[in-house]
Amino acid sequence: MLTTPVLDYNLLAPILIILGGALVGVLVEAFASKAYRVRIQLPVTLASIAIAFGWIIKIHQLYSPSAAVASVSIDGTGIVIQGTVLALAFVALLFIAQNDHFVPQAFSLPGSEEEALAISSGSQMTEVYPLVLFAVSGMMLFPIAHDLITLFVGLEVLSLPLYIITGLARRRRILSQEAALKYFLLGAYSSAFFIFGVAFLYGFSGSLSLTAIHQASMTPGTSHLFLSIGMIFLTVGLLFKVGAVPFHAWTPDVYQGAPTAITGFMAACTKVAAFGALIRIYYVGFSAVQGDWKPLLTAISIVTMVGGSIAAIAQRDVKRTLAYSSITHAGFLLVGVVALNRAGLTALMFYLVAYGFATLGAFGVVTLVQDSTGEVGDIQRWAGLAKKSPWIAIAFSLFLLSFGGIPLTAGFIAKFSIFTAAYASGNIAIVVVGVVSSAIALFFYLRVVLTLFFQEPTSDVVTVAIPSSLVKIGLSITFAMTLILGLYPNLLFNLVQSLSNLLV
Repeated sequence: MLTTPVLDYNLLAPILIILGGALVGVLVEAFASKAYRVRIQLPVTLASIAIAFGWIIKIHQLYSPSAAVASVSIDGTGIVIQGTVLALAFVALLFIAQNDHFVPQAFSLPGSEEEALAISSGSQMTEVYPLVLFAVSGMMLFPIAHDLITLFVGLEVLSLPLYIITGLARRRRILSQEAALKYFLLGAYSSAFFIFGVAFLYGFSGSLSLTAIHQASMTPGTSHLFLSIGMIFLTVGLLFKVGAVPFHAWTPDVYQGAPTAITGFMAACTKVAAFGALIRIYYVGFSAVQGDWKPLLTAISIVTMVGGSIAAIAQRDVKRTLAYSSITHAGFLLVGVVALNRAGLTALMFYLVAYGFATLGAFGVVTLVQDSTGEVGDIQRWAGLAKKSPWIAIAFSLFLLSFGGIPLTAGFIAKFSIFTAAYASGNIAIVVVGVVSSAIALFFYLRVVLTLFFQEPTSDVVTVAIPSSLVKIGLSITFAMTLILGLYPNLLFNLVQSLSNLLV
């Protein structure tokens, strides 16, 4: 007897809308002329994300453990993660649309007449838009997957487009393609670890469902050898995506080589999706055997926080500095996973929103600081930037201070809440190390701020490009979110807390 598959299209609609937009984008690339592609692709992409986000709001109180043949679980936590991915992707596209990495080398700075001519004539690389939508669809599936095969499908759907768009930069083509190759090879390697872990977990429980794995782990007298091996390999595959030490080696090179707007998209959205999956796996699948994995994740969190903070101090390139900052924040976010309580779940989701908007804003500013050859990565050449463009310097400083956890920014509330949750769960050591790591990280954030405001310019050739209207909107949104969530955190915190639930 065959059982009729149960598909709740109402709950699956946000993912289907994104996939539909991506397919429309592919058809536009295949059949529309170059001039029309530029006019069609961005509106279609933004509209798809906006409609999907509206649908998320519509269904935010509708939960189901069997929306797609019991392979996905729609609950409050999944809704928050999906909504966060969509919101961050929308803002990221505002930066991607005007990024000079996607127009030929011969054209000038963003916002210039030359670039406007390049865009109007169809010289822009419009294939980036459907690729971004495909990646977003994987990011939305990844955190709601309730069985390991669906989880792997989500992982690959979000990863493969990222490998491609990492190498799309026409400026610094060799560096970009090198970054894409490193990302692809190491990503394939981590996927192999993930599949190996899936095999062991299936051997342990006889099922790929997280619920079945949870129930099998609670069965008295069951050997946990296969479970432990499976957890280790599965964790390696997931920690690669979040850039945790010692699986972080790809992060600085890929962040530096990829088009900057794409780097911001990866740093923000991929981390949100990956931690959404970690939440479901450890809070649902492995919660009954926390004594087996907590020491491992605690050690990785500590090494990631300390290692990322120390490595960032020695960096001279702003994108590599932000890459190591991202690694450090992966360690902070792992604190929320280790806490394994509802307070930790709430704090983790708030942290992802705060970190995501600040990250997009920081990389958005990086796209504007340029010379005749393109973006300026050397931090020392940013000296005195506040005298040339005070508002851009203020915005970048706010994002850095939020990363550092300075009061009145979203980052402070995020770190305070996640450390509080860890302390309440008895993980005192990780809280102490986290506070020390925050102090170390604050050193290099403040160093950059001092460079912007209190050092004399070292070169007159470095300029701040006049941002386009889309970039202005993107920077305004990220600046406002970073500030508002610091001043009025309850606007988001109460909402996230009310939706902090997981269907087992």
